[in-house]
Amino acid sequence: VRWNILDTKKRIDGRDLVTVRPIVAEVGILPRAHGSALFTRGETQAMVVATLGTADDEQFIDALEGTFKETFLLHYNFPPYSVGETGRMGSPGRREIGHGKLAWRAVHPMLPPHHEFPYTIRLVSEITESNGSSSMATVCGSSLALMDAGVPLKSPVAGIAMGLILEGERYAVLSDILGDEDHLGDMDFKVAGTENGVTSLQMDIKIAGITEEIMKVALHQAKDGRLHILGEMAKGLSGARKELGQYAPRIETMKIPTDKIREVIGTGGKVIREIVEKTGAKINIEDDGTVKIASSDGASITAAINWIKSIASEPEVGMIYDGTVVKTAEFGAFVNFFGA
Repeated sequence: VRWNILDTKKRIDGRDLVTVRPIVAEVGILPRAHGSALFTRGETQAMVVATLGTADDEQFIDALEGTFKETFLLHYNFPPYSVGETGRMGSPGRREIGHGKLAWRAVHPMLPPHHEFPYTIRLVSEITESNGSSSMATVCGSSLALMDAGVPLKSPVAGIAMGLILEGERYAVLSDILGDEDHLGDMDFKVAGTENGVTSLQMDIKIAGITEEIMKVALHQAKDGRLHILGEMAKGLSGARKELGQYAPRIETMKIPTDKIREVIGTGGKVIREIVEKTGAKINIEDDGTVKIASSDGASITAAINWIKSIASEPEVGMIYDGTVVKTAEFGAFVNFFGA
């Protein structure tokens, strides 16, 4: 097989060295999901689902450098049936974790800043069939699912796996390798990025190393392949949808004075619990006075904002307020014009 590729420049499935397998990109395949995509390249297919959440859904990471919150999660699942096998479905192994992290690194640089898009984003990639480069199919499917969910990516992302056959001074660089070419070849070089550049790289090699010339050829072929894949993806969806998915939560942000945080929360959280129960909105208050209100119902968000404003606002001279007479006395009346 190796010598045949070097001699004829033809591969196992009849392709030449640079041709990418046929691609089909579909979006919106799951009607209740916030965003979904089915990316198929030859006999490799990934179904990716995007879910948008609130600050309550952030993941706490206990790293060596300290604890921090992660707002972008990507899970890669590789069930045995994707390669025609049976087996137990348990917790993810190191391969699934590694492939998921590679795809995470490919997509993460293209996400909007959190202060502009204050959602927790979770992607789940289910590999439904695999014959080479399922991690790069995950990258392509993730980009499509995010755009289907309405996440304003800076640019769509695609990935391709490059292979190598090396015999002495002769070599051949293969674009979009099959599983057999990964097994029989000398390199599995995954390259992911946008039309403007590379966002993620990973190389597995079975030889001592590669030359600068081989690296240049591999990166050049990878760019051509990546641009071709991006063009095929654009047939399914070329950019982020203008609005979020129908079932995704809406998040509004407002600021309150820090000395009013205590009043909005109330003793033992009594006030904020009442706001949440009666409006149906999720509320998160940060130490700097930033308040995030989330709900899939716009009326719930409006009601929660008005309630919080009524607690946190200061009365201004010359303004006219509606009030409720809550108590009368000989000297006058007590009127509540702020508060629920």
